[in-house]
Amino acid sequence: MIQLICKFSIFLLLVSCFKKKNSDFSDQINFALSSDISSLDPAIAFDEVSLTIIYQVYEALFEYDYKSPNPTLVPLLATKMPEVSKDLLTYTFNIKKHILYHPHPDLAQGRTVKAQDFVTQIKRLAYTPLKGQGFWLFEGKIEGIDQFKKDTQSLDQLLNNSISGVKVINDHSFSIKLIKPYPQMLYAMAMAFTVPVPAEILKKNNNLLENFEVGTGPFTLDTFKRSHKVVLKKYDKYHNPALPKVEKIHFPFMKESQTRWLNFLNNKIDFFGIGKSHFNLVLDKQGQLKQELEKKDFKLIKAPSLTYWWFSFNMGDSIFSKNKDLRLAFAHAIDRKKYIELFTNNTAQVANSIYHPTNFGYSSDNFNNFNFDINKAKSFLSSAGYPNGEGLPEITLDTRSSASEALHQAEFIKSQLKKIGVNLKIETNTFEGFLRKARKGKLEFWLDGWHLDYPDSENILQLLSSKNHPPGVNASYYKNSMFDKLFEELKITPNNDRKIELMRELEKIVQTDLPWSMLFYSQSYSVFHKRVKNYKSHPMATNKLKYLSL
Repeated sequence: MIQLICKFSIFLLLVSCFKKKNSDFSDQINFALSSDISSLDPAIAFDEVSLTIIYQVYEALFEYDYKSPNPTLVPLLATKMPEVSKDLLTYTFNIKKHILYHPHPDLAQGRTVKAQDFVTQIKRLAYTPLKGQGFWLFEGKIEGIDQFKKDTQSLDQLLNNSISGVKVINDHSFSIKLIKPYPQMLYAMAMAFTVPVPAEILKKNNNLLENFEVGTGPFTLDTFKRSHKVVLKKYDKYHNPALPKVEKIHFPFMKESQTRWLNFLNNKIDFFGIGKSHFNLVLDKQGQLKQELEKKDFKLIKAPSLTYWWFSFNMGDSIFSKNKDLRLAFAHAIDRKKYIELFTNNTAQVANSIYHPTNFGYSSDNFNNFNFDINKAKSFLSSAGYPNGEGLPEITLDTRSSASEALHQAEFIKSQLKKIGVNLKIETNTFEGFLRKARKGKLEFWLDGWHLDYPDSENILQLLSSKNHPPGVNASYYKNSMFDKLFEELKITPNNDRKIELMRELEKIVQTDLPWSMLFYSQSYSVFHKRVKNYKSHPMATNKLKYLSL
C-alpha cells in the first residue's frame, strides 16, 4: 500500500482536543499530520498521510472489520460479498441504494452512487495522462483493460471508451471479468483506488481532483490548506446514522515530533505515536509506560505493524546496477542492530525476509545473510573495483522527509559507510519531493519501506516486478525475467503449498540479485489520553476515525 515517511510508528497521526475557552470544542478531535498531503485524488495518492484523509471522506465496496483482530473484509458500499463464477473469472458486485455523495457545486443535489461511478474510477486508473498509482491492481488481469489504456489518451476517450471486461448491469450492480484468477481481487476493491467517482465531476474539473473531494464517507472536507491544516466535518446524511461519533476532526500540520509531544503533555493532544526521540521519555526499561505518565491517565498501546524497511539500490541507470559486489559492500557495512537500537529503541525486529511475518507462507528461517561485517564490506568494495573507496564517485542518499529524525538516520548511514571508505552525499527532500523522485526513477540509494496494502505476499513482490518500473512502484528499476515469470504464477495462486514454493523461489532470486538490503519489521507504540474511547490498534482499518468517541 503504502509509501511511508521515515518514522517507525505506523501511527503518523495525533489526536487532540482544544481546551474550552470561548467555544465548546468537546466534540472535536485533532489529528496532527507529520507531512504534507501529496494529493486528495484517490487515483493518485499513495502515501499514508494523504490516505489518512482520503479514507475518511471516500468509501470503497468493502472495508476491514474494525471489531475483528484479523484482517477480515466486510461489505461497506456493497450490499454483500460478490458473486463469483465457478471458473473464478467473473465477479458481480451489488451496491447499496440511496448512498448520497457529499454536496458539491458540480453535482446535482441528491446525487447518489451508481454502478457506473465505480467503472469510471477503474478507467481512471488505466488513464495514462493522469499518472495514477493504482493501475498495477488490474494490469493484465481485467479483460480489455490493457487495450483501453493504449486507446485512451483524452478525457473524452476516458469517459466514452469502454473496458470489455467491466460491465454495468444496472444502476446498482456491475461485473468484472478477469483474464485469469486473481485471488487478491477483494483486497483491491477495498482500497481507495477503487472508490466511486461521478463522471460529471471529471468533465467540469478536467479530471483534476487533487484539492477537493467528492466522496460518500462519514466526514466531508471543510477546510484544506496545504502545509497548514485540514478540517473534516461530520456528514449528517451518512448512510449509517450511528456514525461518525464526533462532529469535527481537525488535522493541523506538525512536522516535528517534539512539537507534537509538547502538545500532548499540555493536554492539547490526545494521541502521540512514539518515535525514536521519545522512547526514553515515555517508556521504562521494560518497555512499559512510565509511572508518572500513567498517573496522568495516559494509556499505552503496543502492536505489531504492517510496516517494514530496507535499503534500496537503483538497478537501472546507476553505479549499483551492474556491480553486485558494491551492493554487497553496502549491505555488510551497515549495523542493523545498532540502527534499530538508535532509531527504534530496540522495539523493532531485524528483518530476515522480504516477506512480512503476517504473510501466508512467511518463514522464520534466515534468508538474509548480509549481516554487519566490516571486513566483508571492505573485501566486497575492493572486489567491486574500489579498494578503500578509491575511485568511487560520491553516492547520493535521498531522505524520505526533511524532519530531523530522517536527517539523523541519514547521518548514521553516512558514518557507517565512511568506515569502509564510501562517501555519501545526503540529499534532503520533503516527502512529496521524495515521491516525485521515486516516480521518475531518480533515486540512487535510499531507505525504502512499505505498509502492506493487504495481507498477501503478492503485495510486496509487485514492488519488484519489471512491469511496475517508474512511474510505477518499482522505484529500484529491478528486472529479472525469472522473477517476473514466477511472480505471474504466484499472482493467480491461492494460499496453498505451491504458493509457498513460489515464495521461496522468488525470495532466493531477490536475495541473489540484491536490489534490496533488508532492515527491520516495525512495532508501533502509542500513548493517548483516557478521554478517547473505542480506540484500538487495527493497521488495516484505515477508516477507523468514524468509530472514535470522546
